[in-house]
Amino acid sequence: MNQQDLNQISARGISEQQIEHQLEQIKNGFPFLKLEGAAAIGKGIMAPTAQEVENYEKAWNDYKAEGHKIVKFVPASGAASRMFKNMFAFLDAPYDVPTTDFEKQFFENIKKFAFRKALCDKCHVNNEKGIMCLIKKGDYKAIVANLLKPEGLNYGQLPKGLLQFHEYEDEVRTPMEEHLVEAALYASSNGEANVHFTVSHDHLELFKQMVAEKVDKYAQRYGIKYNISFSEQKPSTDTIAANPDNTPFRNEDGSLLFRAVMAHSSRTSTRLMLMWYSSRILTMWFLIA
Repeated sequence: MNQQDLNQISARGISEQQIEHQLEQIKNGFPFLKLEGAAAIGKGIMAPTAQEVENYEKAWNDYKAEGHKIVKFVPASGAASRMFKNMFAFLDAPYDVPTTDFEKQFFENIKKFAFRKALCDKCHVNNEKGIMCLIKKGDYKAIVANLLKPEGLNYGQLPKGLLQFHEYEDEVRTPMEEHLVEAALYASSNGEANVHFTVSHDHLELFKQMVAEKVDKYAQRYGIKYNISFSEQKPSTDTIAANPDNTPFRNEDGSLLFRAVMAHSSRTSTRLMLMWYSSRILTMWFLIA
C-alpha cells in the first residue's frame, strides 16, 4: 500500500487492517455452509392453501384501503461486473473465437438477450456492422467490447438495476423499471406509489437520471403519482477488489477498486416488514403508518 492507497481507504472510512483482512479472506476463501438439504414445503417453504391465499390478499388490500403509506424498498447497489466476468476473461484471452462452454453459449443465444438491439446499435456505431455481421466476420471480441466498455453499453460498470433485462412484445425493461411497475400494481395507496432505492455513491446520479426518464411513462400508464427517493450505501461497507494473485486491483488511474456489497436499509422506522415472493423476484416491503 502506498500513501495514495492509504488516503483513499481512509476517505472511505476503512482501516488498513480491514483491507488486509479482506485480502486474506479472498486469498483463503470462505468456509462452505453445511447444508441440511434442499428447501422444500415444510422445510423453509410455506405452501398456503387457496383459502389462505385469499385471506392474505384480502388482508393486504384492506390495509391499502385504510390509506396507509407504503414504501417499496429496493437495495440497488449491486454492480453488474460479476455477471460478466466470463466475458471480461474472453476479452483478455489469447484466442479470438468462443472456446469455453460459457462463451459458446453466450454467442449461440445472443439473440435472446433483452439488450441485443441496443448492443447491435452500438456495434453499428463503433464498428459499422451489426452483431450478426461481426459474428460472420469472426470479430467476436468487438461485440463483447461494445457490451462491456464505456464506448459501448458500458454494462461492465453499470449497476445491475440499469441493465436491459426483460423483453416484452412492445418494450424492454430494466430491473429499476420493473420495480416501478410492481409498485404501481400492488403497492400503491391513495393513488401514490412510494419507491426508495439504496444505491452506491458512484451510481446515484445515473439512477436519478434514468428514473427521471422513465417515471412519467409508468405514472401515465397506471394512473398514479410516484414518489421516488434515494439513499447511498456507506462507502465503509465496500470491499476491495483483487487480482488473481491477490494483489489489489487498480483502475487505469492507479486507484484501488472497491465493490459495493448488498445494500442495507437505514433510518427507517417500520411497523411491519413483509417478504413478498413472486416467481422472479424477492421484494422487501416496509409498511409505514
